[in-house]
Amino acid sequence: MTQSARMHADGLARCPWPGDDPLYLAYHDTEWGIPEYDDRALFEKLILDGFQAGLSWITILRKRDNFRRAFEDFNPETIARYDEKKVHALMDDAGIVRNRAKIEGAITSAKSYVTIMEQGPGFSALLWNFMDGRPKVNRFKTTATVPTSTPLSIKISKELTSRGFKFVGPTIVYAFMQATGMVNDHLVTCHCHETCGKQARKPRSAAQ
Repeated sequence: MTQSARMHADGLARCPWPGDDPLYLAYHDTEWGIPEYDDRALFEKLILDGFQAGLSWITILRKRDNFRRAFEDFNPETIARYDEKKVHALMDDAGIVRNRAKIEGAITSAKSYVTIMEQGPGFSALLWNFMDGRPKVNRFKTTATVPTSTPLSIKISKELTSRGFKFVGPTIVYAFMQATGMVNDHLVTCHCHETCGKQARKPRSAAQ
């Protein structure tokens, strides 16, 4: 369905997808589309996008704090050492999405991340090199014109897959690119379109 930005009670026009959910609106306004360059934060988002496959993002967003607790703040070095006992514990954790393939995929992806960090070029550098270090600013007017994947997301997907990452298909990668500000896909009439690329993400402490 074609949708354009909608006006909210606070007088701001926003992309239609958050609806009126306060948690989703906060995510839209303060996270989605703001460029992320931190290695660990990028890893966390990619893993969560993998868990989203087949589900809605709001489902993952509502469980995100549980995921962060269960996966020990998404420290890749720690996750890479998870064993079968830990997999069983995660499968028993009702606070997260209990999907064995996705859990084991996160562990495999963590091992691939560690290799990239140890041998180069670094996870953030690997991803942002595809963008020449700068976000691509799109100017979509309706949701119907926003793609679900692009030639570039296909290219990044192939690169990540070749390095051992799991659940990194072109559609998942494009959602990841949108969320981490590699592309600015806020609709042109959304109040975030002009500002998100100028913002810097605040580092998140383990307690957040």
